[in-house]
Amino acid sequence: MKKLKELIRFSTFAASILLFLLSFLWLSYSPWGWVGIVIFGVAALSGVHDLFQDHHAVLRNYPVLGRIRYFFEQIRPEIRQYLIEGDNEEEPFSREERSIVYQRAKDEVASRPFGTKQNVYEPGYQWLTHSVNPVHIANPDIRVRIGGPDCTQPYDASIYNISAMSFGALSANAISALNRGAKAGGFAHDTGEGGISRYHRDGGGDLIWEIGSGYFGCRHEDGSFNPEMFARNAADDQVKMIEIKLSQGAKPGHGGILPGRKVTAEIAAARGVQVGQDCISPAGHSAFSTPLGLCHFIGQLRELSGGKPVGFKLCVGHRREFMCIVKAMIETGLKPDFIVVDGKEGGTGAAPLEFANHVGMPLTEGLTFVHNTLRGAGLRDDIRLGASGKLIHAFDIARAFALGADWANSARGFMFSIGCIQAQACHTNNCPVGVATQDPLRQRALVVGDKAKRVEMFHRNTMHALAEMAGAAGLSDPRAFLPHHFLQRNSSGEMVNGDAVFPYKPLGFLLRGEDCGSGYLERWNRASAESFAPMGAYV
Repeated sequence: MKKLKELIRFSTFAASILLFLLSFLWLSYSPWGWVGIVIFGVAALSGVHDLFQDHHAVLRNYPVLGRIRYFFEQIRPEIRQYLIEGDNEEEPFSREERSIVYQRAKDEVASRPFGTKQNVYEPGYQWLTHSVNPVHIANPDIRVRIGGPDCTQPYDASIYNISAMSFGALSANAISALNRGAKAGGFAHDTGEGGISRYHRDGGGDLIWEIGSGYFGCRHEDGSFNPEMFARNAADDQVKMIEIKLSQGAKPGHGGILPGRKVTAEIAAARGVQVGQDCISPAGHSAFSTPLGLCHFIGQLRELSGGKPVGFKLCVGHRREFMCIVKAMIETGLKPDFIVVDGKEGGTGAAPLEFANHVGMPLTEGLTFVHNTLRGAGLRDDIRLGASGKLIHAFDIARAFALGADWANSARGFMFSIGCIQAQACHTNNCPVGVATQDPLRQRALVVGDKAKRVEMFHRNTMHALAEMAGAAGLSDPRAFLPHHFLQRNSSGEMVNGDAVFPYKPLGFLLRGEDCGSGYLERWNRASAESFAPMGAYV
């Protein structure tokens, strides 16, 4: 069946060659044979060109046949919408979002003729307030220093980086393109929990090493954490930060398994498992089971890594549990250098439908809660906050900064930059553009050098757009955005200030026992550093 599918991909190309040859036979009976020779000869030659050109992954995987797609892209937009891209409301990203990424990755001007397509009077519509005295930001390469008081090797990170995507979920060529693009653009690449592969190392880009519950790249044979192996890998100069994954947006509280038949020698080497053996990510960690245990684990990793920044990523669930962790930080004095808040709207090809749609807190609410809890506990100045979850455009990134983030991560935005067309076939190993597949023939379509340049350009042009947006608001740094810079319409269509919807809570209010609303103090009083177990009704 697999071989049949592969043949179908090349069937149009093969048919062109066959009909080209048959046209010579036709010519022996009729001069009209020249028509077939010309038509099918051109088709066959274009197919040969498609196989070896390095700009269009679709054409490399679908010679001749892929040209039908590009033909329809040239006709009127309303026809393209329904015939080619469809009217699929379930697509996680809109045509406009993908279009802007593609334009920035190709270093083309992203513009919109004839005004906004959105209804500006519709409830929920948001906009940015601008200044009559705008600021020009000459250098959009803005950095944030990550590293708290206990960190001896702080990292000056870009304020926009590649979010976690593992080798295994993405192809070798995709990982190589992302990492080489990150190296060229001077920003960081999160490994995902699948470990550090040779494709991460060959690119030379800065890495954020994500440690998940499977401890891939730092595990014993029984799946438990291996301190010695961790120390060896963490000592690599390429590794700039260590990120403990507590949960992720699309499937928080859910583990995973990579079947043994998919565990190749390269994947096994990156993850520290046996070839052909089921690769299991448990739902929870075995290295700790309490808030205090998590804090001690953070301290252990910081020491083993030689003082590099150590933090954790989570999609907020029970809010009280996060407060348990914060109380443990205060009790032990062991604080993470950073926390990445992952919104549930993020994506993965391995998420059960119910989890993807209905489990976990969206980024806006999760980031607001974490930011205000750290402010209330007096820890915000020592801990940097990252944000991830559909942060593709400058407006979305600016809004995350206004809600408390110090930097932003994007996964799908960078996937679009290397050619993802949102075919939603990530789980089938049949990705048509070679991004989310381990099929050597399919991933051949993704030309590393070409796509690495697009990764770099997407980052650079997005940073330029973000700098322009900050300057329009009269700010010299995008991180200076605050909730009051944004307005939105409520359900009645009335204009509401952002600081009325997502206000910053007073510094130290939880330590002082002040009730600032929204259930913060009630949950704080029920949180315990000793256990994640529920205490009372508030979760």
